[in-house]
Amino acid sequence: MAATSLSIMPSSSASISFLTCRRRISFAPINCLSSSSPSPPATVLSQDDLKKLAALKAVEYVKSGMVLGLGTGSTAAFVVTEIGELLASGKLQDIVGVPTSKRTYEQAKSLGIPLSTLDNHSYLNLAIDGADEVDPDLNLVKGRGGALLREKMVEAASEKFVVVVDETKLVTGLGGSGLAMPVEVVQFCWKYNLTRLQELFREQGCEAKLRLDADGKPYVTDNSNYIVDLYFKMPILDASDAAKEISSFEGVVEHGLFLDMASAVIIAGKDGVSVKAK
Repeated sequence: MAATSLSIMPSSSASISFLTCRRRISFAPINCLSSSSPSPPATVLSQDDLKKLAALKAVEYVKSGMVLGLGTGSTAAFVVTEIGELLASGKLQDIVGVPTSKRTYEQAKSLGIPLSTLDNHSYLNLAIDGADEVDPDLNLVKGRGGALLREKMVEAASEKFVVVVDETKLVTGLGGSGLAMPVEVVQFCWKYNLTRLQELFREQGCEAKLRLDADGKPYVTDNSNYIVDLYFKMPILDASDAAKEISSFEGVVEHGLFLDMASAVIIAGKDGVSVKAK
């Protein structure tokens, strides 16, 4: 289904209203967030300001009694902070969070958010996370923060998946930013898979690189795997086929193509906040 676009301005008030929760959570229609004529913000906002605006709008989807997937990354961190503050104030109650990384776990724990895992909560009402790229059909590249496997597991288990980004993350085609599209691989014979991945996309001018940490050593994920980053000189021609081909390689654990997963994408930009939904 084609994506539709709605526009809203960031609220001048910090208050957030919530619908009364029933045992089975129901979602208000996406179009409840719309307004007819957005106008530019009064001041120039930094990228972090834009991320926070999108995060605050995403938290409006959260209702008391929900089991939530808590994303990873700079934008998701704003979401987790806001949820923690709302719980502390009593405006939200009976929330359970399922974190997608060790660092999100530590942040949420420090804020007093009750936490669980997919083992104990296999059905989630809502997941909120950032993205590295968003195409016009709301397909995503995620995982530059290194948490792609746990993110995909948690977000696939969620009834709704709301993505929060600033406008710099919008692309005409996945891979089009020229930045990394991550592939998580086992440590065993990682060079073998790096070579195979680069050869798979050779005609698209792809360069495959092992991700390194700040000390120049291989970056190790929360799952004790490595990440091979793919850099494309042009958008991926067929993301669905690419995802299948990558997944077919033995030793590949997961990839950063999140296709047909997002329910809505909240975008903060110079003209305000807009919502695209399927």
